[in-house]
Amino acid sequence: MRFNAAALKFVIPAFVILLLSVSAAYPYNSSSLKSSSFNSFLYNPQKDTLEEKELSVRVDSIVIYGNKVTDPEVITQELTFGKGSYVTEKILDYNRERVYSLGLFTNVNIFPVFRDSITLIVINLKESWYIWPIPILDIKDNMIKRTTYGVDLQFKNFRGKNETLNLNAAFGYDPNLGISYYRPWLIRDENIFLSLDLYYRNPINKSLKAERLYGESFNQKIYTGTLMIGKRLNLFNVGGIYAGYDYVETPKYVPGISASEGRIDRVLRAGLSYTYDSRNLKQFPDSGLYAGATFEERGFGLNNINYSAMKLDLRSYYRILGDLTGKWRLATRATMGPNVPYYDYSLLGSGEKVRGHFNDIREGHYFYLASAELKYPIIKEWNFSIKLPLIPSQLTTYRIEIFTNIFGDTGAVQQKNTKLGLRDFYSGYGAGLTFLLLPYNIFRLEYALNELRQGELLFGFGFSF
Repeated sequence: MRFNAAALKFVIPAFVILLLSVSAAYPYNSSSLKSSSFNSFLYNPQKDTLEEKELSVRVDSIVIYGNKVTDPEVITQELTFGKGSYVTEKILDYNRERVYSLGLFTNVNIFPVFRDSITLIVINLKESWYIWPIPILDIKDNMIKRTTYGVDLQFKNFRGKNETLNLNAAFGYDPNLGISYYRPWLIRDENIFLSLDLYYRNPINKSLKAERLYGESFNQKIYTGTLMIGKRLNLFNVGGIYAGYDYVETPKYVPGISASEGRIDRVLRAGLSYTYDSRNLKQFPDSGLYAGATFEERGFGLNNINYSAMKLDLRSYYRILGDLTGKWRLATRATMGPNVPYYDYSLLGSGEKVRGHFNDIREGHYFYLASAELKYPIIKEWNFSIKLPLIPSQLTTYRIEIFTNIFGDTGAVQQKNTKLGLRDFYSGYGAGLTFLLLPYNIFRLEYALNELRQGELLFGFGFSF
């Protein structure tokens, strides 16, 4: 099996066509909704479940309660139904998880209230704490002296518009500083969004080929900034264009380590991105599809730098039997051009991982990654809350869940103009536990084995994919 740059460029339009075809299979209906006080429905709510009714019902009105800060439209734009739609228990459960995916609420309930001959759909919310520090801890190669530590401080839901500001600072092995800002409604009527990020990093070089050429380990000083303008096309589809600038400084010039003819690369870049996302709970989904594609041109011939990078990511989530759920993922990254620098090679073992070979860094012009996983709940949706003196209730209210899982990963890297065979893939498998503390964070503890049954204990934040 052989892949080359020209062939891969044809993959992008084919992939986009695939995504659009899939999105057409998930029609949605969102009409104008309204928010009002819940008080008028508290006196005689006559709440029933749709299972008790054993049929779907027509939505006559929607009311939202508990959004003291959050703009109602932030909530309603996540719904697949509107006034005049017909909903079932399953549809309401799906939409509940979609609203929860915003990460703005500690509790979300969506249920029907039947009054006389009309049906009201009530969305009852408890807002979370919107300033939240997330610790950063990354131990490379299981060596304490290679630890990166710090904090990521999130300011969420500015002005109730779901705007997000992130500040992060990390020290130790791979020091970095960064700031990012996301505004979902730069132009509200058109669903145009904006994102901006600025970063400084001084990481240890990850490329083993670059280290051999250089003669020893070395750091690179990197400044980078990206501005993206995008549009939410509908409930599931998002497209964007972006531009950025990278400054990459290497202590001394070595051909191949830099893309230019000097030790400093100054790289202009621009790209396109597209995402289809129908997952129910984005933090830990068990149904839906995620597909993303990015394509970026770098250098444009300035400073003798001219190459491209592309990434494709396809994930599926589904129920198998009862509470047993499964998911799989296929992903690839490709760099194409005559002078791709080693710092921009496609890496497995740094960022993207094959569990069982967690710190095994492999590099090439392309990488391919496949994963599959089964999970089953040990504790499913325990809404925990405790009152503590001087601490806001939003910080002591969580949705807690614990899952056990088994997984298998496989991956490979490929140099351009070389063949790729099944023997080039390396794999790992194992089992673990995932602890959800929503809406704030997820922790994973896993044990993975490689082909030689050599094991490694893994701990991380966030879900695997």
